[in-house]
Amino acid sequence: MAISLTHLNGKPATAKDLAPLAFAGYAHFTAMQVRDRAVRGLDLHLERLRRASEVLFGQHLPDSRVREYLRAAIDASGPDVSLTCFVTSRPGEFMATSPDLSLDVLIKLTDPAQPPTGPIALDIVHHQRHLSGIKHVGEVSKTLYLRQAQARGFDDAAFEDSEGRLSEATIWNMAFWDGEQVIWPKADILPGVTMQTVTRQLQNLGVPQQTREIRRADLSKDMAGVIMNSWTPAIPVSRLGDRQLANGDNFAQLLHKAYQTEPPAQP
Repeated sequence: MAISLTHLNGKPATAKDLAPLAFAGYAHFTAMQVRDRAVRGLDLHLERLRRASEVLFGQHLPDSRVREYLRAAIDASGPDVSLTCFVTSRPGEFMATSPDLSLDVLIKLTDPAQPPTGPIALDIVHHQRHLSGIKHVGEVSKTLYLRQAQARGFDDAAFEDSEGRLSEATIWNMAFWDGEQVIWPKADILPGVTMQTVTRQLQNLGVPQQTREIRRADLSKDMAGVIMNSWTPAIPVSRLGDRQLANGDNFAQLLHKAYQTEPPAQP
């Protein structure tokens, strides 16, 4: 039986609750995979929600309340789910802020993710996300570029900024391996929770890492690449634009190993 539940502020949401939020674009969110009622990188998810709320709303909810809402949703759905936690406000979109501004937490639960195994090919498009450090809603360009890339024979799209730097993909972070170290692209990106989780566990494992600018000219058959998000810590990338990359299976296995060393935490 497919999972499909929505909670608002810790309780099942009604159609009346959800109607004002339909197509609303002034909100932020974090997405996670829950297994056995626990989440890897939970502290990073909570930190993301706090920081984004401060930027968009000038305030944030206590972690204790967010965790209470997460527990209620997981208890209602089951131990293994895909969970997306949105934070929005009243008054909402296209309204001036108010001294009585109130934050709402909408939690959507669906079946556990089944990510592609790869390898995948990414088109390269010129694009820079607005408010790149915040995981916000209403980014129509991500779906548009995905569909255009697929129409050109690719699986998805990666972004190249105005300075020619590769940054991230539509709903993914990217990472590269040059045979000696993990390379994270230096650009204005959203630091994904999976990316941050993998980074700290690679450090614990003693794996060398570097953050530097990556351009098309840097890509070669000696460099492996992967993409990652809340679904998975690594999917090998075979091609970026017209550049063929090295086999990324071993690199992906390394990142999966690092991710699995992160202890899960229950909300």
